[in-house]
Amino acid sequence: MKHSKTLSNRYWLLLLLLMAYILSFIDRNIMAILVGPIRDDFAISDELYGWLNGVAFTFMYVILGVPIAWLADRKSRKNIIAVGTGIWSVMTFLCGMATGFNSFFFARMGVGVGEAALSPPAHSLLADYFSKEQLPTVMAIFTLGIPIGVGVSYSLGGWVYAWALAQGGFVLPLLGAVKPWQATFMIVGLPGLLVALGIFRVIEPSRTGAMRSKISGAEQDSKTMDMSLAQTWHFLWQRKSVYLPIFLAISCLSIVGYSFMMWFVAHASRVYDIPAFEIGKTFGLIYLCAGVAGTLFGALLSRILINRGFADAAIRVALLVAVLWLIPAIIVTHMPSLTWAYIISVPCIFCLNAYFGVSIAAIQIVTPNQMRAQASAVLLFFTNVFGLAVGPVIVGRLSSVVFSGDESLANALSVVAVVFCPLAVILFAVALKPYKALLQQAEQGWS
Repeated sequence: MKHSKTLSNRYWLLLLLLMAYILSFIDRNIMAILVGPIRDDFAISDELYGWLNGVAFTFMYVILGVPIAWLADRKSRKNIIAVGTGIWSVMTFLCGMATGFNSFFFARMGVGVGEAALSPPAHSLLADYFSKEQLPTVMAIFTLGIPIGVGVSYSLGGWVYAWALAQGGFVLPLLGAVKPWQATFMIVGLPGLLVALGIFRVIEPSRTGAMRSKISGAEQDSKTMDMSLAQTWHFLWQRKSVYLPIFLAISCLSIVGYSFMMWFVAHASRVYDIPAFEIGKTFGLIYLCAGVAGTLFGALLSRILINRGFADAAIRVALLVAVLWLIPAIIVTHMPSLTWAYIISVPCIFCLNAYFGVSIAAIQIVTPNQMRAQASAVLLFFTNVFGLAVGPVIVGRLSSVVFSGDESLANALSVVAVVFCPLAVILFAVALKPYKALLQQAEQGWS
């Protein structure tokens, strides 16, 4: 009976964390279909919009990520996640109340504050509830939140904006006149409060897989030992031949992925002269299907390779994805019609989602319990600084300054793919041998 209750609780937790992850990507990616109305209202360029979408969110996300993860390695992880979910939901609602660049910038920073509390504690929770054999699949299920959230943000967001636009906006008590794009933020921000309440009520699991150390000649209990932030950084730095190339490789793919997510719909709207929210309805469904397929493929291929004796399967899968992604990423924005652009976007979306879940699992497997959340926070620091903050801004800069005309975004996105996909391949290849060695250390308790 007790085992059954634990089993039920862990799958309920996985479902709630998945729902929270879905909502986090809806809230952060909804801006991809609202480029036009927000740019028009605030009278800003592509580059400044990149700052609103990427830098504003990422600034607080990366600053707070490691401290929150440090706290999560010591305190209740589910409470930290629940509070964070509530914060970003409220701040998304407040994005809908922004009246200019500055107020919107600060509201987006608040979204980053809340979302910094989700992934690292969630990765640590799942690593305690599921075995290392199950973990690549479980992490892939959790990261289904990315394609589902992004797909819903495009498709449902497009429908919500179209509906609000058809109403001509709203007049709400206390808030006054609300424009369609503002109403869209308000509507998508509210469901997170219910998910936050559900996460508060789950059971915190016992911590497992802790690292042993000797203090004053006596071995400390591995279940109660805390690791300081300095010790965590020391552990990671001692093994930089593993962690650094993996972090950088994932960051390179994040630059390609986040840039595509942010700018593809805006590019297609300009080139094919169709409203962004209309493109978003179809593109969202494509993203949902191809993204889920890619995520599950990454987990399945990793499991097959593990069963065939490749302990480093997750890194091999990520390397393969980086190779397969290059050509579609270069050509997707140069198609003669929107239909062809949709077709070529399928392998782009598939690859964009195939590597991330298994990459997270790869890091969790070789990291001691006391620093798993912190290791995930460092990974997310890299991927969000480079991917979410730098990537869209690079594309916006290239589009605004280097290239010109309707094809400016297309050329900028192709340049990003040409540079960063091959670089990711090289970095993953460099990490393979030292990763195998660290796997053996992990099996021996990092002795």
